[in-house]
Amino acid sequence: QVQLLESGGGLVQAGGSLRLSCSVSGSTFGTYAMAWFRQAPGKVREGVSCINWSGDSTAYVDSVKGRFTISRDNAKDTLYLQMNSLKPEDTAMYYCAALAHYNYCPPTWRSQADTLLFHWGQGTQVTVSS
Repeated sequence: QVQLLESGGGLVQAGGSLRLSCSVSGSTFGTYAMAWFRQAPGKVREGVSCINWSGDSTAYVDSVKGRFTISRDNAKDTLYLQMNSLKPEDTAMYYCAALAHYNYCPPTWRSQADTLLFHWGQGTQVTVSS
């Protein structure tokens, strides 16, 4: 059973930074592609970033490009999301996800996320004040 535990969320002013972490247990972390999703109140969940098994291929939603950086440490079974220049519109619950059956990020990881099998964490709240 794959278990994911996010941490690092909190309240920050616009322009500030946060680093989210996701600790993974119960599986071979290094075999999974990993992703961060977020869901704001009243909005649908959206994919934020994805990283392949080795960490040398990443993808981002346009709205966070240049501000967020996804990374992973396979030796520590941990996924990260460094978030800089935060904006109020980044306010959301952030979820860590392990993409079952894939060690890379398929082209549909955002557009057809519901058709893929993800293992999910419980989420960590990020609130950006203006």
